[in-house]
Amino acid sequence: MRKIGFIGAYDKTDLIVYVAKILTELGQKVLVVDSTVNQKARYIVPAISPAVRYITDFEDIDIAIGFHDMEEIEKYSGEGEQQLEYDIALIDVDNSDGFKTFELVYAEKNYFVTCFDNYSLKKGLETLIEIKDTVSLTKILFTEQALKEDDDYLNFLSLGYKVIWNEFKIFFPMENGDLSVIYENQRLGKIKFKKLSVQYKDGLSYIVQEILEKVSEANVRKAIKTIEKNV
Repeated sequence: MRKIGFIGAYDKTDLIVYVAKILTELGQKVLVVDSTVNQKARYIVPAISPAVRYITDFEDIDIAIGFHDMEEIEKYSGEGEQQLEYDIALIDVDNSDGFKTFELVYAEKNYFVTCFDNYSLKKGLETLIEIKDTVSLTKILFTEQALKEDDDYLNFLSLGYKVIWNEFKIFFPMENGDLSVIYENQRLGKIKFKKLSVQYKDGLSYIVQEILEKVSEANVRKAIKTIEKNV
């Protein structure tokens, strides 16, 4: 199972679930792990019997909530010491304990998700404060304009952290229209792409292409169009 980390204080639950939906459409068995302090997935993902910790199925995606590490998920799933039967685990982390217990320093890929307000930047970086080994991160940036000054400020704040920033960055526009679609999807308990902006879907496509390096851009976009038609 490949582990992919999504790190930072910025709200990224919906983003991760949408990425997972595309991955499942491309034939991957996906586990989403919400290890954040507030556990937003508990409130936006429909569940029949929510408990302190549980795994629920949401549109062919398994979503784990309330677990402290992969071992707890294995025990809950009845796998014991066996490897969980997922192709990919997308792990949402907003605190240093979660980064440590889910061993994201050894993840195949790690994304740092943020906008440019000081809380998101500084609180997000605190997630990395205790790591001892250098970690490579790709920036996912939510912003109206991709300004060099903003990126330079993030680089400045991260001085002293054991971080190597990948040159490639993924930008998402701060579109009120996208937020309206996301909120509507939450109310309906559905994952719908049709009304999302082209820019938002492009961002999702780039992330999926990064995760599935051997899958072409054309196939990812075909998967997105299939999701749009089927919902």
